[in-house]
Amino acid sequence: MSIPQSAGGPIESRDDLVRYLSDAVKPRSEWRIGTEHEKFVYDLKTHKPLPYEGRPGIRALLEGMRRFGWQPITEGENIIGLTQNGGAISLEPGGQFELSGAPLKSVHQTCAEVNTHQQQVREVAAEIGAGACGIGFAPTWSLDDVPQMPKGRYGIMRRYMPKVGGYGLEMMFRTCTVQVNLDFSSEADMVKKFRVSLALQPIATALFANSPFREGKPNGFLSYRSHIWTDVDNARAGMLPWVFEDGMSFERYVDYALEVPMYFVYRDGQYIDVSGRCFRDFLDRKIPEVKDIAPQMSDWADHLTTIFPEVRLKRFLEMRGADGGSWRRICGLPALWVGLLYDDAALDAAWDMVKDWTVEERQALRDAVPHQAFKTPFRNTTVWELARRMLEISAEGLKRRASHDAGGMTEEGFLLPLRELVSRGYTRAEELLRNYRTEWGNDLQPLFTEYNFL
Repeated sequence: MSIPQSAGGPIESRDDLVRYLSDAVKPRSEWRIGTEHEKFVYDLKTHKPLPYEGRPGIRALLEGMRRFGWQPITEGENIIGLTQNGGAISLEPGGQFELSGAPLKSVHQTCAEVNTHQQQVREVAAEIGAGACGIGFAPTWSLDDVPQMPKGRYGIMRRYMPKVGGYGLEMMFRTCTVQVNLDFSSEADMVKKFRVSLALQPIATALFANSPFREGKPNGFLSYRSHIWTDVDNARAGMLPWVFEDGMSFERYVDYALEVPMYFVYRDGQYIDVSGRCFRDFLDRKIPEVKDIAPQMSDWADHLTTIFPEVRLKRFLEMRGADGGSWRRICGLPALWVGLLYDDAALDAAWDMVKDWTVEERQALRDAVPHQAFKTPFRNTTVWELARRMLEISAEGLKRRASHDAGGMTEEGFLLPLRELVSRGYTRAEELLRNYRTEWGNDLQPLFTEYNFL
């Protein structure tokens, strides 16, 4: 979840909202890669999630990170995040610890950033007795086990979520993801990338499926995190079939976002609860709680962070389909999408792959993949074959990008962990289930030791 946004002055008209998105168009030379990843942090002795206060605790972890030059973000007397050189560390509602990386030119740079973050967190976590695990859903904790972080927006969301879906609190407090943010060169480029990435998002979900447990037992899914999103709040989530219709544009997305219910308006350090009222009502001064507050572009920027489709448009496109995972696979996600979307020939090949898929087929993939992952049938093939093809296209795109590190290696090497998954034919979730049923003896406590990436 984001920290409060800052963007421009007052909103004069709908055109300002469209311009906020269209002004994000960038020439290829200015395209960047922003990688975000969340992880569960826990007490090494008890394997319980870290509370905000105490030692080990979230505040202690944030304060410890300041030695590396991170500057605090506060809400009242509480430190709720950190910022440095275009990147940020923020907290999800249940204390999931997130790095929102700076916009960088290559996957090499974003992976170096991720590895530096790991080293820093490892140092502080060792001092306070904490571990960290990359997995899509908390494997053993109940909702009662998970503390609520002291951020005002989360209190509003916690009250509102159960009114609009069955899994909202599960999403807030017990899920983790890895995401990548990518740029576009024009409205047409945005539309093409949006369509390709929406269609292929279920394939990415299968590649990163890693959430087979709930409260200590198998939950019947390979990506339970992905399943959760089918009933969080369908007014702000889903596969957005209209993106594939004629007339898709920045204006079309604005008209969609104007009707999405808000959570809050943020003023003078306070969150004002306006949950359930759409942004258009806010612009028209029809919400009693904020009728005397002039809408600002920062409100629009905040609102765009509270819309949760499988691919999200802000001032970049955000890929949202992947479970949190092991450290090796974090860099695989930006590599996968950069190879597909940042090379013209790869983007054309990916579009050729999906352009005749129907609305019903795309939704059927989305619905089936959380259960079956690679084994999901599609036409006369399977998602496993689609994943193999997706990786081939991405690898060729990364080769053509020819972005080399100091040793002369291209970005293609970051796909290796994903290629290994496809080569062996089963997901990380299935690997965890096998361990659970064999060497762990139906006990998940060993997971916190064997998969602690600190």
